[in-house]
Amino acid sequence: MKISKKNLPFIGLSSLVLLTSSFATAAEMSDMDHSGMDMSGDMSDMDHSGMDMSGDMSDMDHSGMDMSGDMSDMDHSGMDMSGDMSDMDHSGMDMSGMEHGSMDMSGMQGGQPPADARSPDYSNGVPYGQYGKPMMMGSMPLWGVSVDDLGYQFDEDQINFEATGWYGTDSNRIRLRTEGSAQTKDDKEIDSLSSLAYWKPLSIFWNGEAGVAYDTENDNAAVMAGIVGTAPYFIETDARAYLYTDGQLRLDLGAEYEWRLDQHWVVIPEVGLTAFSKDDHDNGITKGFNEMETEVRLTYETFSRQLAPYVGVSYETALGKARGQRRQENESVDSSSLTAGVKFWF
Repeated sequence: MKISKKNLPFIGLSSLVLLTSSFATAAEMSDMDHSGMDMSGDMSDMDHSGMDMSGDMSDMDHSGMDMSGDMSDMDHSGMDMSGDMSDMDHSGMDMSGMEHGSMDMSGMQGGQPPADARSPDYSNGVPYGQYGKPMMMGSMPLWGVSVDDLGYQFDEDQINFEATGWYGTDSNRIRLRTEGSAQTKDDKEIDSLSSLAYWKPLSIFWNGEAGVAYDTENDNAAVMAGIVGTAPYFIETDARAYLYTDGQLRLDLGAEYEWRLDQHWVVIPEVGLTAFSKDDHDNGITKGFNEMETEVRLTYETFSRQLAPYVGVSYETALGKARGQRRQENESVDSSSLTAGVKFWF
C-alpha cells in the first residue's frame, strides 16, 4: 500500500507558527500593566474557577486597580494562586466595599469561652469542692498575744508588765493592751493603764490606733488615740494621747531598739516619757513632763524566738516640777534597779 507524504511539510509549518504565537502571547502578558483596570462594576457572577495564576506574577502592578465594586458573589474556588506573588503591589487596591460582617472566625479562638473563664478569683469555672473558696492570707482574720515585758524589779520589789492581744486582719484589728506594775509588799497595789482600740495601717511603717482606756492609778476613764510604727534606723516608736473625763490630757512617748548580737543574743535599750496638761496634786501629777523611764535588757531568744528570758538594769527619774513635789512628799526622785524577766509571743 502506498502512502502519500506530500502534505507533511505544510502541517509541520503550521504547528511551528502556532507554537511561536503562544510564546509571544505569554511574554506579552508578563509585562501587562493592570493599573488602569476598572473593576468597580458588578462582578458578582464572574467565575474564576478556571483561571490559572500559577505563573510568575511578581512584576504585576495592581496599584491602580479599583475593586470597590460588589464582589460578594465572586467564585474564586478554582483559582490556582500557587505561583510567586511576593513582589505584587497591592498598595492602591480599594477594598472598602468588601463585606466582612458575616465572616465566622470563632474556630480560630478555640470556640466560645465559658462565662466565668476570667473570674476575679481565677477559678476558671472549676468548683472549689468540699473545702470551699480559698482565702488570701492577708484577708484571713487571725489573732495573737505579745507579752513585751513580764519582769521583776529587785530594788523596787515590784513586777512590771506590758502585754498586747489582737484579733483581725492585716488591714483592720481590735487591740487590747495593758501596762503597769504590781507591788509585792505592803498593800500589793496594782497600777495599770489598759486600752481597747481599733488598729489600722496608715502607711508602710506607721499604724494608727483609736479607742477607750482606763487608768487604775487615778481611777479615771479616757479616750485614746495614738500612732505606732518604725522610725528610721529601725527604732520602734509609739506615741499615745489620753483625754480623761476630768479634762486631764496625758501623753506617753516611747522608743525601743533591738541591737542583735547574733542569732539568739539581743540587747534592747528603751526609753519612755510621760507628760500631763495640768496639775493634779491628789494623784502626784504636775503640769508638763513628769517622769522618764529607761531600761537596758540583754535577752536570749529560744524556741524560734517566741520565748526570750532577759536580765537588765532600769532607771527612773522625775522631771520638772514633779521633782520638787516628790521631795515634799518624802518620795524618791531617782531610782534604779536590777531586773529579770521574760518576753514571749504566740
